Amino acid sequence: MRRREFLTIGCAAASWPVVGHAQQQITPLVGVLCTGTAEALERYLASFREGMHELGYIEGSNIRFEFRFADGYLDRLPDLANELVRLNPRVIVSTPLPANLAARKATSAIPIVMASGADPVGFGLVASLSHPGGNVTGLANFAEMLASKQIDLLREMLPHLARFGLLVNVTNQLHVPQLRETKMAAEALGILLVPAEVSRPDQLDSAFATLGAERVEGLLVPPDTTFYSRRREIADLAAKTRLPAIYGYREHVEVGGLMSYGPDLAGQYRRAASYVDKILKGAQPADLPVEQPTKIELVINLKTATALGLTIPPTLVARADEVTE
Repeated sequence: MRRREFLTIGCAAASWPVVGHAQQQITPLVGVLCTGTAEALERYLASFREGMHELGYIEGSNIRFEFRFADGYLDRLPDLANELVRLNPRVIVSTPLPANLAARKATSAIPIVMASGADPVGFGLVASLSHPGGNVTGLANFAEMLASKQIDLLREMLPHLARFGLLVNVTNQLHVPQLRETKMAAEALGILLVPAEVSRPDQLDSAFATLGAERVEGLLVPPDTTFYSRRREIADLAAKTRLPAIYGYREHVEVGGLMSYGPDLAGQYRRAASYVDKILKGAQPADLPVEQPTKIELVINLKTATALGLTIPPTLVARADEVTE
């Protein structure tokens, strides 16, 4: 072989891995940080993927995803967030509040899209909803503001309610303002609030034992990824303790919970895709206003009400967005 031919072939061969790497780098990487389990979040993540597909993104072709799940153990989030940052994604999608906070602590440079999360202004994630001003934007919810309305709905179901329980995840930063608001709402109504604290999923049994011993007449289960991931277990424990309960997510009702009042999270995940699309096309998260839900859903499970010996007031049924059997 002539020396010139050898050099030509050799240089071309040496460039092959570089070209392959460059092609891989051209495909945008989106990191996704979730506090729950992959199984529990399957519906929501499917909505996000559908939203991306509708915008022209095909996984494995012109978009790549890397998922990290804390499985309800919030203390795992910092390490998982740092793992994603080391992969240098173009965007990180996070949800809900604990994941949003962990992602923001891990990076101030990579754009972060909240698929859902409470009070981003109060927790310092954005300067304001209309002008986020940093590397975080996306969708917020009213989770920290729904407690008083949820208590009203529980009282409408249970007119003589005098003592009710509140399930509290002490590792969730959201539950500090949630507990404060719930206490204020209970005091204004002259109702005794009994908090039952957990810090790990395996403490749910003892929490319900405490609620049973305290003879509470109803229960509020606030939005929380750990509670969401263990929603069937919580519904079963509420049934065993014969506790009428109201939840923040409709999926609790779908597995046997009595009723829920909260935003349409699947719709929020789908909307998160539009934020990712805009950022991939050059928009800055600082300039993208944070959206809030336009609809809060009331869902009631008639079968569970019957099993608890409850008669749902017709006025409550009429206001429900969905009544399941």
